[in-house]
Amino acid sequence: MKIFAKIRFYWGAFIISFNTAVFMIPALMLFGKYKSTIVHHINRLTLFMMGGKLAQTGEMDSTADMYVMNHQGIVDIIGLEALQNNHVRWVAKKELFDALWFGNLLRHGEMISLDRGNKAGLRKLISDVEASRDQYHRPVAIFPEGTRTDKQPLLSFKQGTNLIAKKLELRVQPIVITGSKWVLNEHIRTGHSGTVNYTFLPSIDVKSDDKTWFDTVKNDMQKVIDDELHNHNRSR
Repeated sequence: MKIFAKIRFYWGAFIISFNTAVFMIPALMLFGKYKSTIVHHINRLTLFMMGGKLAQTGEMDSTADMYVMNHQGIVDIIGLEALQNNHVRWVAKKELFDALWFGNLLRHGEMISLDRGNKAGLRKLISDVEASRDQYHRPVAIFPEGTRTDKQPLLSFKQGTNLIAKKLELRVQPIVITGSKWVLNEHIRTGHSGTVNYTFLPSIDVKSDDKTWFDTVKNDMQKVIDDELHNHNRSR
């Protein structure tokens, strides 16, 4: 069975790359007015071709300024874009903007570049998030762990997300993702048909003097992750 899981991984990687290069990037360049709809429908197609399905608990808050979520791999993004059409701006590390295909996708999608090696990176990120809210009227999606992981416990959340939310007094909705690495596991390079689950937790209106919200969100997200594994046999 392992050989089939390996084949499915490379099939999934091919489908993601092919649909991005052949369909999504040209469509974004030609029909920029419909960026959100293009991204939504092509990601639905991509997930379907990979053998993935979607499930959700709770409702996405369309009034939120920022969505914070755990991160296992690229399927996290594909699934959320396939699930909703809120014209989200993703925060991605600067190195991804330099990649041939995905860099074009990020630039044409007007996503936010984060230079983690630059001391001015946080100031730029604050400015970009503020512009997303006040000028573009687009919510921002961010992974506060800062990187992918194949472990069940959440990694320590980077304080940049906390500082931005408090400085701009954002409305933040936490989202817990489970099942995405079963569909495509980038750590051990396996793939399977399966369901990616999105649990939308209650939104929080962050105040500048709120000292507990960030820890509360992390604890609440970990509880959902643990419950998904113990009661539904769904790992994150």
